Amino acid sequence: MLGLNRLHWPAQIRRRAIRQWLIGRAIRRRRLLRAVVDRTSVIGKRDILCFVTLRNERDRLPFFLEYYRELGVDHFLMVDNDSDDGSSSFLARQDDVSLWHTTASYKKSRYGMDWLNWLLFRYGNRHWCLTVDPDEFLIYPHWDTRPLPALTKWLHATGKRSVPAMLLDMYPRGAIEDQTYREGQNPFEVARWFDPANYIIRKNPFWGNLWIQGGPRTRAFFSDNPVKSPALNKIPLVKWSRRFAYASSTHMLLPRGLNQVYDEDGGETFSGCLLHAKFLPGFVEKSAEELDRKQHYANSQEYRAYHASMRTGTQLWCDESREYRDWRQLEELGLIARGNWA
Repeated sequence: MLGLNRLHWPAQIRRRAIRQWLIGRAIRRRRLLRAVVDRTSVIGKRDILCFVTLRNERDRLPFFLEYYRELGVDHFLMVDNDSDDGSSSFLARQDDVSLWHTTASYKKSRYGMDWLNWLLFRYGNRHWCLTVDPDEFLIYPHWDTRPLPALTKWLHATGKRSVPAMLLDMYPRGAIEDQTYREGQNPFEVARWFDPANYIIRKNPFWGNLWIQGGPRTRAFFSDNPVKSPALNKIPLVKWSRRFAYASSTHMLLPRGLNQVYDEDGGETFSGCLLHAKFLPGFVEKSAEELDRKQHYANSQEYRAYHASMRTGTQLWCDESREYRDWRQLEELGLIARGNWA
């Protein structure tokens, strides 16, 4: 894709070429996936679908599935990247899960997006599709009283095709390694705190999306070079079409208009948050494993930063941290917005 970015074509033609390349690549990479259990025949025309790639997330999966079932997801399409902790056998027993397995390189498959772009192309067409990681939990204005079917009905009525959600890193008070977490527990009983400010937003002129960085990972792990800190902007909920493709994780997608989820004329914009339950007990061991595997973006620089800080303990809480209460609190802080969905 870098070569396509460097072509001296008009931006619109380059974006079209990149989109076709992404879709074609995903179709070719489908051969890397082996169906473990395929229940896609039960998917209804109006079902809301959730797409996930994962590795060794057994402890998180029970709560993850129940959370999104209650929110309104009808079917899960999941890719297991060679887990060895029982994730695959657990998922195969779930009646609303279709599961694929692969031993292929996560890195060489564009960090799993080739696999998900294929499943979205094959099964997501004309569905509202939610694409998230197992440690990401979508909230939005009124989510506690209006589930996803109510939201997608309103989005359709107002002509919206995609919903942005800032990744909000949640963490415990005290060292992460000193906490306890049991399988199936609500992770936000442990990781209840977040940074209310300290975020930087820029617009990417080529992709048309907003690029957000900051929060606890920037101040704790990337304070010397904040521009290298992880991106927090995501577009997880999309009314999918076979003409669409994610370009870089769920940070941006094509066509470009799907990324323009803000109002440049000063109007109200609807947005949510993905509560990020990354910083739970086991984080140290998992980070060390991922550093050793070297399967993540930019030679796993994010995990190298984590590893360097672990020598003195992993403590993200600070005096400015806020304890999470509800979506109204996040709206007051300007982290989510209800737009005109009163």
